[in-house]
Amino acid sequence: MAGPGSSRPALVVSACLLGVRCNHEGQASPSAAVQALGDRFRLVPVCPESAGGLPTPRPPAEIQADGRVRTQAGDDVTDAYERGARVALRLAAETGARAAVLKARSPSCGCHEVYDGTFSRTRVPGEGVTAAALRRAGVDVRTEEDVEAGDLPPDPGG
Repeated sequence: MAGPGSSRPALVVSACLLGVRCNHEGQASPSAAVQALGDRFRLVPVCPESAGGLPTPRPPAEIQADGRVRTQAGDDVTDAYERGARVALRLAAETGARAAVLKARSPSCGCHEVYDGTFSRTRVPGEGVTAAALRRAGVDVRTEEDVEAGDLPPDPGG
């Protein structure tokens, strides 16, 4: 179901995948495959970390064993991640988006795996704060890697 002003269904997308320089390093993570979804969907960009009030660039953060999100220096940034997830949920609801394509392994956006909290680049099964919130709300969540492999979001219009 598309939001007002568009016949294409809305798709929430991590802003970095669309070329916005908002990742923790102050860079973008553009994906041509995700950008091409704009032919079928009305892309709704969001950077949950920025929306949650974190600066760009910012220290890398990882989900810890206790479920909190902390920087390597030990600063607890969970509240900002949760605020950003609420913004993404609101965008999905306001636009009628039933699917999202989010940045793989991000502590906000990862939906299959995240880093283990040791800052050693060790991957573990899990999902980021925003991905989990969207999934709980019934939004179909996948990563840019899924899209690049041909696993595309469902088109609710057919």
